[in-house]
Amino acid sequence: MVVRRTNRSMRVKDHRSPFGRLFAIPGAKAFCVSGAVARLPISMMSLGIVLALNHMYGNWTVAGTMSAVYILAVAFVTPFYARLFDRFGQRKVGWVALMLSVAAMLVFAVAVWSHVSIPVLFILTIVTGCTQFSFGALVRTRWAYALRKPEAADLLDAAYALEAGIDEMVFVLGPILTAFLATSVSPVSQLFVPTIACALGGSVFFSLKDTQPPVMEMLPVVAASSADQDVVAASANLGGIEGSRPEEDGVSLRQLHTHGPKPKSVLLYAGVIPLLVVFVVFNMSFNEFDVSVTAMMQDIGREQWLGLQLAMFAAGSCIGAFIFGSKKPKGSNWQHMVIYLILMGFGYVCCRLAMDNLVLLGLCSVISGLFCSPLFATGNLIIKDIVPPSSLTEGLSWVTTAGTIGTSLGSSLAGRVLDVSDPHMGLLLPIATTFAAIPLAILGSLLAGRRRK
Repeated sequence: MVVRRTNRSMRVKDHRSPFGRLFAIPGAKAFCVSGAVARLPISMMSLGIVLALNHMYGNWTVAGTMSAVYILAVAFVTPFYARLFDRFGQRKVGWVALMLSVAAMLVFAVAVWSHVSIPVLFILTIVTGCTQFSFGALVRTRWAYALRKPEAADLLDAAYALEAGIDEMVFVLGPILTAFLATSVSPVSQLFVPTIACALGGSVFFSLKDTQPPVMEMLPVVAASSADQDVVAASANLGGIEGSRPEEDGVSLRQLHTHGPKPKSVLLYAGVIPLLVVFVVFNMSFNEFDVSVTAMMQDIGREQWLGLQLAMFAAGSCIGAFIFGSKKPKGSNWQHMVIYLILMGFGYVCCRLAMDNLVLLGLCSVISGLFCSPLFATGNLIIKDIVPPSSLTEGLSWVTTAGTIGTSLGSSLAGRVLDVSDPHMGLLLPIATTFAAIPLAILGSLLAGRRRK
């Protein structure tokens, strides 16, 4: 009777969707949704700065420079905030960081609206960027904690794929909302809306105590004196085993003495640097693709369809996220990354061949995008395997930083190529950078295999 009842419950459990099992976890819906809302600034602030400053100051160069400065400031400080979250806890650090972030964004928006001088605005841009942190890394860390039990460990792939899909939806809706607000409401309103979203989403997120990962502290252990009776007795017992000394049995009094080691930077773990280099390189392809397609649409006079055309890639990425989360592929995560890079590279080849037909280009964009979210999810899973739980937020934040640097470099490179050539040449760039990331991923896989041995 008991066996039959257990088997029947197992069969019911196996038929449930991975995403259904995820949201059945207490508190998962709350931190997932609030984290998504709080992430809205990452897709709105950069474009919002460009649109607001160009309208208020009438200068594209100033607008573009301010946006680039903001992005670089965010990329620079994100891992340091993550280190604080790991060491002192999400709730304790989060409320202070959230208040600073919201206040800085609000002051910056008011300053643009008030038309302050460019030097003052430049300083405020840096300050605003330096107060931003990665909600995506915080959410993924909570998923890792919520799925820490062995029976739920197989759901982490689905959770990270879900978050990658949410990132894509944020980056699709954010620019559309930004453009609408800037053109239909006010040229500065697109700076106030992400500020409000960050304040509301962040407040709900940090108020959720039950799903907050605990802080893992390294406690110093001081060795007792060699004259201590317990130490003398233990040493005698170890020495009495087949006449060996304590050192010969693998344990010595000196080895038992620790001084509370400082937390190790995640960059020092084997495999992290190769992964970050891969993320920098292949993330260049995204903005190279977007900028080149934008130039092409302008050349053929179809700018009104630009948003829809670019959304095709993001739509494919969302589909890929749910496919990846629904099935767990065989093999190592590094092997998966190499395969996804190859497939996405060939997807870009199809886009280049179909670029003169917008319908075919849209279809090929969906196919290319299928492998975007799985790449990000796989990268996060690799970090999860490499770094200890006490440094997971910092590790995930470095992945975000590497991606941000890559997209910035991609925009710059695509702009230079388009200045001296045409969109047909520009669409060769995402092909080149994606395939260039493949040998780097293979190298990372070899290094990871050597580390495991």
